[in-house]
Amino acid sequence: MAINQCELRPMGKPIHRKEDPRFIRGQGRYVDDIVLPNMLYMSIVRSPYAHAKIKSIHTEAAYQVPGVKLILTGEDLEKLNLAWIPTMAGDVQMVLATKKVLYQYQEVAAVIAETRGAAADAAQLVEVEYEALPVVVDPFRALQPDAPVLRDDREKQSNHIWHWEAGDREKTEEIFQAAPVVVSQNVRFQRVHPSPLEPCGCIADYNKATGKLTWYVTSQAPHAHRTVLAMVSGLPEHKIHVISPDVGGGFGNKVPVYPGYVCAIVASLQLGQPVKWIETRTENIASTGFARDYHMTAEIAADESGKVLALRVKTVADHGAFDAAADPTKFPAGLFSIVTGSYDFQQAFVEVDGVYTNKAPGGVAYRCSFRVTEAAYLIERTMDVLARRLNMDPAELRLRNFIKKEQFPYQSPTGWTYDSGDYEKTFKLALEKIGYHELRKEQAEKRARGELMGIGISTFTEVVGAGPSHSFDIMGIKMFDSAEIRVHPTGKVIARLGVRHQGQGHETTFAQIIGEELGLSADDVLVEEGDTDTAPYGLGTYASRSTPTAGGAAALCARRIREKAKKIAAHLLEVGEADVSWNGEAFEVKGLPSRKVTMSEVALAAYTNLPEGMEPGLEATYYYDPPNLTFPHGAYIAVVDIDKGTGAVKVRRFLAVDDCGNVINPMIVEGQVHGGLTEGFAIAFMQDIPYDEDGNCLAPNWMDYLVPTSLDSPHWETDRTVTPSPHHPIGAKGVGESPNVGSPAAFVNAVVDALAPYGVEHIDMPIFPWKVWEILRQNGVTE
Repeated sequence: MAINQCELRPMGKPIHRKEDPRFIRGQGRYVDDIVLPNMLYMSIVRSPYAHAKIKSIHTEAAYQVPGVKLILTGEDLEKLNLAWIPTMAGDVQMVLATKKVLYQYQEVAAVIAETRGAAADAAQLVEVEYEALPVVVDPFRALQPDAPVLRDDREKQSNHIWHWEAGDREKTEEIFQAAPVVVSQNVRFQRVHPSPLEPCGCIADYNKATGKLTWYVTSQAPHAHRTVLAMVSGLPEHKIHVISPDVGGGFGNKVPVYPGYVCAIVASLQLGQPVKWIETRTENIASTGFARDYHMTAEIAADESGKVLALRVKTVADHGAFDAAADPTKFPAGLFSIVTGSYDFQQAFVEVDGVYTNKAPGGVAYRCSFRVTEAAYLIERTMDVLARRLNMDPAELRLRNFIKKEQFPYQSPTGWTYDSGDYEKTFKLALEKIGYHELRKEQAEKRARGELMGIGISTFTEVVGAGPSHSFDIMGIKMFDSAEIRVHPTGKVIARLGVRHQGQGHETTFAQIIGEELGLSADDVLVEEGDTDTAPYGLGTYASRSTPTAGGAAALCARRIREKAKKIAAHLLEVGEADVSWNGEAFEVKGLPSRKVTMSEVALAAYTNLPEGMEPGLEATYYYDPPNLTFPHGAYIAVVDIDKGTGAVKVRRFLAVDDCGNVINPMIVEGQVHGGLTEGFAIAFMQDIPYDEDGNCLAPNWMDYLVPTSLDSPHWETDRTVTPSPHHPIGAKGVGESPNVGSPAAFVNAVVDALAPYGVEHIDMPIFPWKVWEILRQNGVTE
């Protein structure tokens, strides 16, 4: 039950989200709700081919459509030096294709007209003559010496992009050579898409009189987008005003800069009118930031008792036509080296190769911190393979290998320093709550009757809070974050932060942090984000970084205000500053708690009754550069039943026990967990973006790329342990990504467990019923 919204000490309370009333009533304000005077609309012409030369582009017929104002081609952009743009991964990407196209749905031309319909109609009349070229959609084929080179613009005449590794190869090899037990498993994490409810879009509004560009955009990182625009376009950064209004979901999809953004801005610069571009669902799925598409092989060396010794991982990452993955500069494979997970390996060696193919570019960290979902899925699948090889209960295997709580801070063999954790406690709570041993007995009884029941375990360590500037940057920009807090004379507060929510509940969460630190109600704190002219510089919201970074900035910014407030309180109480203490709700004289002043009283004095010589006002700005990442963890268990006649999998139970450190709002955490689990369920059982051999995208819409409804989603059981982060100002770690990181392995492990009597050791996702049915048919279980 929610508490009284006006209660002080709001931290840890299930306060109703401030932002929900406007969303529930349909009063949110999104980019496509904005209509500006004289606004034009843009539609993009896209390639039907995955690989083809462009022989000619004819726009004469399209210009005949009434209302058409401008048609941009790649040649037009070349004259402006905007035909190519840098990607976040250090590659370059075509804005509009000129000499050839590299994937189906690639942008070829942009049509700007007075109405959305006219722009769409005219786009259909742009005539592009193509000459088809050989297509490569298999990354292993792309690496063969005789494969056609896709990126002939690069000096390196190969489809190989980069090689990256972590850990100690030599020491890992030594352990493998001597180990009594070695298991190996090939695992593919299929190409999926974040598919937010609101697709990407923008309005570019260039004012020729002032020379200022106002850019409304569906952005997860408005400040970073402004800097990139300034670098690319040559416009002065202080004359670019980025506004990110309400954003209908991001999940990493709204971090990159897309060609449509650039075209809308160029058109507005040329025409001096606002230009709106809102992509269609197909454009969003088929051409913007996908996720995963990792082909992985893991090997575990262990002793005969099940103690793991070393891990060896080799991965091929399919990045599509351009390396546009959103990753910190130093980590081209993101944080995939967290692949040792929650286990105490002596040594590990991880290597990843990025590869170009004729697919859409733009790998994003879809509800995970830079490839952690792939890493967690791989280690949890392989641990189950090891358990089966040793004929050991998978729960027992995990308990034997967890990093112990007394080992923290823990140095992983791939270079990470885990901050804190109690994996055994979290896992035992999960086992007890779901009744693990009873379920195993039930499973044995069902197997004796010929029924198919599976129990899947997944334990994981996330790594979130991308921000320590000594290790993390995007295109050279350090990944700190910021808060600016101003206390008005009446004790009401406005706080502006450098992150940007897409539905996570920031307006409530940050109000609770600030309210707690200042002894005010969260109702008295207004949180604003997403406007680069008012908010301090920040790197945005993705990778579960908002609470670990901006949350830390908010807490420390409020404490900076409290330092000044203490001096004012001493002045009001007519005592020395050393005689004043903060009790969480007011300043009081030490030893005389009845003599006290509240923050509201101090706020009024900050503008009316100051100590002599003190600067008026009560406000502060703080840029928080965290000393380390945070490492939430969890233990998930799935129970499934399989219909032998159809192969359909029913998730009977699913329990998620998370540990995300100190919790700010348990209701919001619960919502984040439910959402992430539902997305993990979709990936395990429903979602894939396959391509045929000609490079045709076979799931470019919600008829073929399935999105779960409430009817599809299982009932989620949740619980929590709390292990605060020792270095975070409020001990919080972040949680939004964890359910998506941990759940796919639990689902797949459960299905494989159900089919284990038939020798099944692995099934690649998504686990469609026909895949299960085919296994059953091959084993004579069904016909």
